[in-house]
Order: sequence, then structure tokens, then C-alpha cells
Amino acid sequence: MQEYPLNENPNRKFRRNKISYVFIEILQTILIAVAFYFAVDAVIDRVEVFNVSMDPNIVQGEIIFVNKLAYRFGEVERGDVVTFHYPGNPKLDYIKRAIGLPGDEVRIADGEVYINDVLLDEPYVYEATNGNDTWEVPAGSYFVMGDNRLESADSRSWGFVPQENLIGKALAVYWPITNIRILTHYDIYP
Repeated sequence: MQEYPLNENPNRKFRRNKISYVFIEILQTILIAVAFYFAVDAVIDRVEVFNVSMDPNIVQGEIIFVNKLAYRFGEVERGDVVTFHYPGNPKLDYIKRAIGLPGDEVRIADGEVYINDVLLDEPYVYEATNGNDTWEVPAGSYFVMGDNRLESADSRSWGFVPQENLIGKALAVYWPITNIRILTHYDIYP
């Protein structure tokens, strides 16, 4: 039979190694989860909708995923649902639909929206667009409008959205669970 010094019981050493192993595994799992969270956060934003300007397509209280890299590596297209820092107060984030691109002429006449004298196909709008006016979209800016045209404060009232204010492209509603869906980005300009 083998004898051990009093301070070197193999069972005690085994328990100490097992506790160290479990602690290291938990620490590694936490570090991987934190790294994964920050990696996802660098690409995907989560935004809660606080107003009715996009009703009924995106409603107040829904939370959406936003692709923050969409416009770093791609271009805004007419019909995209975009999030951006409101030009009047960059601490506020808005969600609207991109209508006019840099250099476009946006015209509203008799409830219809025209881009460069071409009538837009807007299946997401349920009421006629109010107002009659024309805007020239400057370089580096975008003309945006809410889908709920009668209740939306947008480029018609406060002007254009500078490129640097864009956050990203809205992808999907993920909350509440009963409303989960992919958001449609219509091709509105022939």
C-alpha cells in the first residue's frame, strides 16, 4: 500500500483540479458569449418603433433588427426601410422609407409621388400622399417618407437625411413574437 504525505491526499488534489477545470470552462463560456454579443452588435442594431409614421407596415411598439453594414458596403435603394439619426436632433433615431436618392427630383402632385417625373409604385401606402411640392435631393442626402403619409413628419417637413446620419437597413420585426416577419423592401421605381 502506498503512503502519501499528509498534505498530499490525491482525492483532495483531484477535487481541486476538477473545481479549477469547471471554473475555467465557465469563464471561457462567458468570454465567448461576450465576444459573440459584441460581434453581433457591431453588425446588427435593435430598434424599437415609438411612433406611427410607418403604420400599418411597422407599428408602434415593434422591435426590429437593423443591418448596420448595409450602407457601408452597399447603396441605398428607393423603397428601402432605413433607420437614421434625425437631422434636427441626432440623439433621436427615426425609421422611414427611402424615396429620393441624391440628384433626384421628388414631386408630390394630386396625392401621388413622382421621382424624375416617373410615378412611383407604392403598394405599402394606403392613403393618398398629402401636399403638392417639388424637391431637388442634394448630393450626399436622401429624401425619406413614412408609409403613414398623413401622420408622418418626414423630409416633406424637415428636409433631407445626410448620408452620415444613416444607421442601416431595417431587416425584420422580432418583437412581439406574434408579429415576427421579414420586412419588405419594394422596388418602387421602374
